[in-house]
Amino acid sequence: MNASGKADGGNFDVVIAGNGVLGLSLAWILARRGQRVAVLGRPARPWAGSTASGAMLGCFGEVTTSLLASEHGRAKLELGIEAGRLWPQWLAELEEVTEGAPVKTARGTTVVLNTIGTAEIDDANYQAIRAELTRYEEPFEDVEPADLDWVDAEPISRPLRAFHIPGEHAVNSAALLERLEAAVVQAGGILVPEFATRVEYRGDRVTGVVLADGRRITAGHVTLAAGARTQELLDSLPVGPRIPRLVSGYGVSALIRTADGTAPDSVVRTPNRSFACGLHVVPRGDGQVYVGATNVISVDPRDTAEMRDLVFLLQCAHRQVRRNLWNSDVTKVQVGNRPVSMDGFPLLGDGGMRGLSVMTGTYRDGLHLSPLLAQDFAARALGEETRADVARFAPVRQPLRTGTREEIVDVLIDHQMGIGYEQDWTIPVEWHQWIEMDLRPGTLAWANGLDPEFTPPPELLFASRFDPELVSILRKYYATCREYS
Repeated sequence: MNASGKADGGNFDVVIAGNGVLGLSLAWILARRGQRVAVLGRPARPWAGSTASGAMLGCFGEVTTSLLASEHGRAKLELGIEAGRLWPQWLAELEEVTEGAPVKTARGTTVVLNTIGTAEIDDANYQAIRAELTRYEEPFEDVEPADLDWVDAEPISRPLRAFHIPGEHAVNSAALLERLEAAVVQAGGILVPEFATRVEYRGDRVTGVVLADGRRITAGHVTLAAGARTQELLDSLPVGPRIPRLVSGYGVSALIRTADGTAPDSVVRTPNRSFACGLHVVPRGDGQVYVGATNVISVDPRDTAEMRDLVFLLQCAHRQVRRNLWNSDVTKVQVGNRPVSMDGFPLLGDGGMRGLSVMTGTYRDGLHLSPLLAQDFAARALGEETRADVARFAPVRQPLRTGTREEIVDVLIDHQMGIGYEQDWTIPVEWHQWIEMDLRPGTLAWANGLDPEFTPPPELLFASRFDPELVSILRKYYATCREYS
């Protein structure tokens, strides 16, 4: 391997497949510890999630009643809380050793409850966020809607209540990636501008990877951190069928140069809704804001935006947050792919073969968790004591369950109905009840026909009704689970 990052053979201590925030963060720690480490991935990062993310450094703003309904969800929240404590020092160290654009872009997060949502989702999640902030003694303060000086929603979407979380910031994901790359190279790591297509192994030990151009790289340890594309690599391994399969949570975001050159100081967001991370506006400097984001389950990662998703996003932004965004310039449309496992939880830890680790399936939380997971996986590779409790998210596992089939269907129906209200549908008042009465038994019947034992998370169950390929993948995966139970 030469300094330009082109593979010419050679052996490494660790090869990391994936050059997103997770892979680069791990590489930075390992290279600083004297490990010979190579990070694989095309510089443009097609299909990545990091590049299109709003990069909100928060976990409380992501809290939902569904997350809190199971011990697995609460464990995931506590990982996020622990990661949040690491970010100030992590950013300080990164900015000390690299040069470039400022990484931090927002001071705190303001959560808005507006009139466009539903009580079952928005009100409940708004209260859940506040309850968890109180439980973990995280500071927050109520804000009068009239005092939200940058927010100027249309009257029928106006904010009813709001509170500010001073400790949940946001970063510029592009600047973060640029600095992480520089830090890895400065510490002696190698960036290989190609992605891996196959993991090689001998017996029960992995030995390296094969690149897309056919070249081979050998290593004592391989970490799979390629986001939604990790599935292709898992498919090359005998242990692959025993790991919850990955699909993409495809999302669209946009960078907007505001018409009046202003931007909020903090993140402005709603609670999570409509199978997604809620509507959020993040300042990006120089009169620009990031607007995100949609979430649609897709079997394969996408690199282009569907018109309906982009139109929906932009309409939500100007109606629910600031009306004069309608007169602003859209400078960039971004598409990202969140790695979503079949049970909706991360795949973290020993990959079931010697020398193999898996660090993906983080859905919307990968960037926020990156300092914590990087430290944890570096400790694993070095044979040291780990800090994060990720045992329940071990990749080789049976599906993690978050509730009964009926409870999962109830969540699905709530969000499906919420989509209609967020898109301002106009129906007779009593039709809400009629539609829900028909959707619930129909969806339950669909779930019963999908599998007699396992139920996927609400967003996967919803998507499966329109995607025969996803149905096939779920049924095959569940059959494999029974085979190894």
